Amino acid sequence: MSASRHVSETPATQWLRRQKLAFSEHAYDYVEHGGTAESARQLQVDEHHVVKTLVMQDEQKKPLIVLMHGDRKVSTKQLARQIGRKSIEPCDVEVAQRHSGYQVGGTSPFGLRKAMPIYVEASILDLPKIYINGGRRGFLLGLSPQVLSEVLLAKPVHCALADE
Repeated sequence: MSASRHVSETPATQWLRRQKLAFSEHAYDYVEHGGTAESARQLQVDEHHVVKTLVMQDEQKKPLIVLMHGDRKVSTKQLARQIGRKSIEPCDVEVAQRHSGYQVGGTSPFGLRKAMPIYVEASILDLPKIYINGGRRGFLLGLSPQVLSEVLLAKPVHCALADE
């Protein structure tokens, strides 16, 4: 990455360095509502390998994180059933930002402000490499998906729906 594309440290990169984990940095031009399709296009990677960090809440308003393929949606009914909750829904933007410490569009599962349960779509763990938000809009980190289960202790779930 050229010096002009360097992104300053974020809580996510600081957390990964403290854990002594290898990762690559990938800056791109953030586009409002561009989502993972836009980042994948700019970085020339498969959108299925770009992982979204979604802040959701259960029926008691307790927050949780769901890590999902960029080209898939979360079945909140399937997720709730698998984790023993009555219901799951996305948090409002302000609530998500308060829980995570990150601006929506730049949420990373690393270096969260508040400890929350983390769930990962199981098939993500089978990928050779993933690209996940680095704590700022327009900034992804490339790393091994095993970090999610082995270091973050994310619990595998099966709740992916094909994106429409």
